[in-house]
Amino acid sequence: MNYLIPANTKKGLLILGIFRPFDLILFGSGVLVTLLFMTLLPLTSTLVTVLVILPALITGFLVVPVPYYHNMLNVILELIEFFINQRHYKWKGWCVRIGERKESSKK
Repeated sequence: MNYLIPANTKKGLLILGIFRPFDLILFGSGVLVTLLFMTLLPLTSTLVTVLVILPALITGFLVVPVPYYHNMLNVILELIEFFINQRHYKWKGWCVRIGERKESSKK
């Protein structure tokens, strides 16, 4: 009796096998802001054009897939969590008795 287990079962929960709904909302809002800026601002200089396209580029960079993580947004959040959280790990193994102190009696 052999069972076939797919290597990545979570991929079926994603849209197109890559994106979460939040990722698409984030990228869609960046593209929407870019389109809004393109209609409101005159694209006469290169600097203005780059600034107008910047929201779509930034949100596109955040949702691009990365190996071993879901996307760049997750990589950045993991880095922030690593640097903010405690890095001094306290030993709580099988030989530690918390709150107990063994008094040696000298008589």
